[in-house]
Amino acid sequence: MSKTDGGTTDLQRRRLLGAGALGIAVVPVGLVGPARAQAVPAKAVRTSAPIENNTPFAQLQRVRAGVLEVAYVETGPKKGRPVILLHGWPYDIHSYAEVAPILASAGYRVIVPYLRGYGATRFLSADTLRNGQPAALADDVIQLMDALDIPKAVIAGYDWGGRSADIVAALWPERVKALVAVSGYLIGSQKAAQTPLAPEAELQWWYQFYFATERGRAGYAKNRHHFARLIWKSASPQWNFDDDTFERSAAALENPDHAEIVIHNYRWRLGLVEGESKYDGVEQKLARLPSIAVPTITLEGDANGAPHPLPDSYATRFTGKYEHRLLTGGIGHNPPQEDPRAFAQAIIDADRL
Repeated sequence: MSKTDGGTTDLQRRRLLGAGALGIAVVPVGLVGPARAQAVPAKAVRTSAPIENNTPFAQLQRVRAGVLEVAYVETGPKKGRPVILLHGWPYDIHSYAEVAPILASAGYRVIVPYLRGYGATRFLSADTLRNGQPAALADDVIQLMDALDIPKAVIAGYDWGGRSADIVAALWPERVKALVAVSGYLIGSQKAAQTPLAPEAELQWWYQFYFATERGRAGYAKNRHHFARLIWKSASPQWNFDDDTFERSAAALENPDHAEIVIHNYRWRLGLVEGESKYDGVEQKLARLPSIAVPTITLEGDANGAPHPLPDSYATRFTGKYEHRLLTGGIGHNPPQEDPRAFAQAIIDADRL
């Protein structure tokens, strides 16, 4: 596409429409909540200085939390202010390999868990539904905090992790000191996802419809590494990751429950499968698109190739101290790995709001 004003506007429009395919709230400015979106201009942030790849992730820890044994890494002082960093699909904890040392150096206790279906995280029982619905993933965060005796934390995430962070902040604000969320407000519902979109927007979600088929289930289980690489490239078209970086994260997709969790997640969003009844009350609250009152910084990359809502569409959902930042310089869908300094700084600044 040409980088003319018209082309950019059309791309933004299609990405905004595409957000609705997963039940993401797309709210016109001023129609819901206080009219504060126009008073929150985006700050453009550019970080180009390289960071030494000093990964703190050599040693995994494990804890029983709810229905899972969660594998996670922890760095920083034990008595530091807790920060929980949540990765997305199809990525893993190494999205935060450079963010975590920065935060640890700033005095934070940094915890980065593998989500259910990733890495060394395992279900405690073979009989538990391999449930990928958003309420279950958000509940995993609360269960982890309880298991680690963390009453309150700064929570940050992108993609699936951003959605979980939003849900926790909206429904359990007493557990969240501050929030950093890539692509802003990602809370939605099955009902919202039933609304048809323009063909261009539906095309962006091709994999969601692929996963709705048995061929898609089998194809993802067989080709998950190739699939992940394709998503990485399309979601972050200007990110020049190398093979070692990709393979380090792709190993997490070999979790025995991974394919089942992913397929259930996307089928649940389309209303094709049931979740668990214990989350019905949570889903009812989420369907009302609750506001988020905790101090929040939302982030967006200027080259995010994945469908995502525009900042003006969700600014009014954040009713507390709030700021939006645009990360420039070709930053895509995975800002913590593509611009770790800016992501870490957003966490530090959100904690001070």
